[in-house]
Amino acid sequence: MNTEETNVEPEHEAKTKDAPEPKDAEDPVQVAADADATEADVSEADLDQDEQEKQPMTGGGDRAEDAPSADGEAVLSGEKNGSVKLKIPEEVEEVKFMGLTKEELLRVAGTPGWVRTRWALLVVFWLGWLGMLVGAVFIILQAPRCRDLPPTNWWNNGLLYQIGHVQAFTDTHNLKGLEQKMDGLSQLKVKGLVVGPIHVAPPDEAANLRFEEISPEAGNLEQFRGLMQTAHRKGISVVLDLTPNYQGSSGPWFANISVRNVAERLKSALVFWLNEGVDGVQLSGVEHVASMVPSLWSDIRAIVQNNTDERPNKRVLMGVTERSSAEEVSSLLSSSGVDLLISRVLCFRDMEATERARSIQLLYSSHSQTKLVWSLRGWAEGHLASLVGLAQVKLHQLLLFTLPGTPVFNYGDEIGLMDEGTKFPQMLWDLDEKVNDTLQEDRAERLSCRSFFRGLSELRGKERSLLFGDFVLLSNSSSSLAYLRVWDQSERYLAAFNWADESDVLQLSGAMLPRQATVVLSTNSSALPADSSVDLTNLRLGPGQATLLRFPYTG
Repeated sequence: MNTEETNVEPEHEAKTKDAPEPKDAEDPVQVAADADATEADVSEADLDQDEQEKQPMTGGGDRAEDAPSADGEAVLSGEKNGSVKLKIPEEVEEVKFMGLTKEELLRVAGTPGWVRTRWALLVVFWLGWLGMLVGAVFIILQAPRCRDLPPTNWWNNGLLYQIGHVQAFTDTHNLKGLEQKMDGLSQLKVKGLVVGPIHVAPPDEAANLRFEEISPEAGNLEQFRGLMQTAHRKGISVVLDLTPNYQGSSGPWFANISVRNVAERLKSALVFWLNEGVDGVQLSGVEHVASMVPSLWSDIRAIVQNNTDERPNKRVLMGVTERSSAEEVSSLLSSSGVDLLISRVLCFRDMEATERARSIQLLYSSHSQTKLVWSLRGWAEGHLASLVGLAQVKLHQLLLFTLPGTPVFNYGDEIGLMDEGTKFPQMLWDLDEKVNDTLQEDRAERLSCRSFFRGLSELRGKERSLLFGDFVLLSNSSSSLAYLRVWDQSERYLAAFNWADESDVLQLSGAMLPRQATVVLSTNSSALPADSSVDLTNLRLGPGQATLLRFPYTG
């Protein structure tokens, strides 16, 4: 029985391999074993899948190629964890245009058509180039040549502001207070500050004269040094007045017998103050010392005017004279050799406008305008408003700023400060503060004067026609005056004045003048508002009115 069963089992196993038997015929033991094996295979497959998911989704090089399935549909072989190997067709290489070959170019270039074309283009190019060259040369030759700027010094570039009495100018009544006012002076475009005299000089006592010592009433040397440093930072030069006997009555150089001794002592004082850094010196009564001790005067000039390695910057030597005749002033300006000479040539309380114009024209035609200076009087003569009246302060401000030369003003002239019984009234610094109704009108007038003054100073410092332009007299009568300031191709400026108590009409015409001009500033802005246009052939000025006009260069 055992043998029979043994023989049958292999056959049964063979049949089992050939064809599966029904489930109800399977051996229970075998079924259990197969289930365990299947379960193990599934677990192993799960583990393999976990490992595959950790791999990047890229096709591997060891995957099988794509093959058709049994039912004829194409499948992608090598699938693993969702990775599919795709065959991407190669891009078709772009065909590049290589152009003509050298041989082809040579064959084409040698054809008669291309040869003629090349020659035609070459001729056109050179003709065009030569035409542009000829045109450029023609334009240069036809264009007016620009004038060379004249040589100038710092004192030619703006106004000089005189403070003859330091105590009256500041609230602190000393040089320290003057230093604190530099911002205000800078706003007025002041180029030079003329300070003093501030040295120790008892009236009419030449023996006690001490040029190098500052009067305690004015301050001290340290304060003066601080003043110069602050002024220089603001672009303001400092000129020191060293008139010897400025408080006496025997003349600016004491008695005649003292002139030589005082001049000798002045020489050493000049070296002292120039080494301290002052930018110039002012002296009154220059005609006395220049004529009485000419050799000493030459030494004084050399000390101030000659540059040295220690003092490379140009220093100004200013003179003050009592002369009022234009001929005498012109002669003294030439003989004394000073850089600037303040005179009384414009002190025209009773002078007609025709005489005024003649004096201006004589000085302008006799000297370079870099040596001309315009002021009504020196620091000891009083203020502008007291000399001409408050109503004509703006008119004279416009006159001094627009004449060919350097304008010089006394402190307070910008606001119409009156002398009020003294030549050194206290300066007013409360114009920006509120005042009672009774002073409101005076305050408004002073503010208007300062604004007008500042506008003129700004123009004088930047417009070439006003800085160093030619002076052309257009019209003058017993009560009116008109002149032109022109420089090369810069904008032209025309100043017109009427000193009369009634209106006047100026009829201005000529080759240099257009029909219309534009108002820049006017002493009566309601009659001639700024930027309005006026007819020069019928220019109407009211009583005591002046105006500054401009018009462009037209070639």
